[in-house]
Amino acid sequence: MRIQIRPTLIFGSKNAKDPAVVDLVWLTSLLKDIEHGKTLMSACKKMGLSYRNVWQKLNDVEEALGFKLMDRVRGHGSQLSEYARYLIQFTDDFDQKTMRLGQTSLSHLEEGFTQFRVKAKKQWRLASSSDPIIQKSVLDIGGFELITAGSGEALERLFNYEVDIAGFHVSEQQSSQIIAKRLKKEGMQIFPVMKRVQGLIVAKGNPQNINSPKDLLRPKIRFINRQKGSGTRLLLDTILTKEGIDPHRIKGYENEEFTHSAIAMAILAKKVDAGMGVKSVAIENGLDFIQLKDEIFFLAMGEELGTNRELAKLIRKIRALSGETPGYKSIGLNKQIAGWL
Repeated sequence: MRIQIRPTLIFGSKNAKDPAVVDLVWLTSLLKDIEHGKTLMSACKKMGLSYRNVWQKLNDVEEALGFKLMDRVRGHGSQLSEYARYLIQFTDDFDQKTMRLGQTSLSHLEEGFTQFRVKAKKQWRLASSSDPIIQKSVLDIGGFELITAGSGEALERLFNYEVDIAGFHVSEQQSSQIIAKRLKKEGMQIFPVMKRVQGLIVAKGNPQNINSPKDLLRPKIRFINRQKGSGTRLLLDTILTKEGIDPHRIKGYENEEFTHSAIAMAILAKKVDAGMGVKSVAIENGLDFIQLKDEIFFLAMGEELGTNRELAKLIRKIRALSGETPGYKSIGLNKQIAGWL
């Protein structure tokens, strides 16, 4: 990048919408060429500019200044006026007087630009299923824009190149294999990062004595669901189907929240009696938990990100936090999930 500080003439009233702007260095360079015997035509060619545009610009400058820069003498071409020579001398003096200050200022400016370039590193867009470990990891590492979305939506955003990374979780090997096949077909890489426990979150002490999904059918039990498209919603629907439970018989099945924490808050506020979520959120909020299913959490991204240092930091952070958080287990090797990919 080349940075210069150059004197500029601005013509027009203080409130003018489109004031005329003339670079004095450009103007005096043109005038010097003419002073040294070049015609206006040859000076224009040297600058790579059209004769007509330069001629019009000079006329505009002369009109704005109120005096001629060149005297057109028939048979002798153009000669500089005394005003033009004054302008050349002024610009040369300005350059000499400001050279030292200008170099110092440029040095400070370039240092500032360097600092801003470091701060303005690309933020990778991560669409991920709601998870407290993911949220904390992104916050701790920085450099990532987290978009909370259901597993299905996160993957579709990745396929549509709306995001750089997708975080999703799967509880069944067959479903995982189908997703992995499509990701690989699209040239994506998949990293298993953690195993987590999902289940029913209930009030402390489990006052309603809820022990399985079938208990949700009791008329007095108020349930709150996750949004359509979320991996947690899909997990619940899979469990209900396997157990032959009609979801529409569950009071509150149509009521939705978008995060595990929101489910916990609804239970704490005694608005509902149960909801699906991860074990860590139940523990964090002093609630009880009925384990239903283990699942694997993956990160998927394009091949170019597979060796990215910032992404490697994020993955290490997720694995470290999941290794020390109840309800989670760190996964770092594909052999730990044999049959899932």
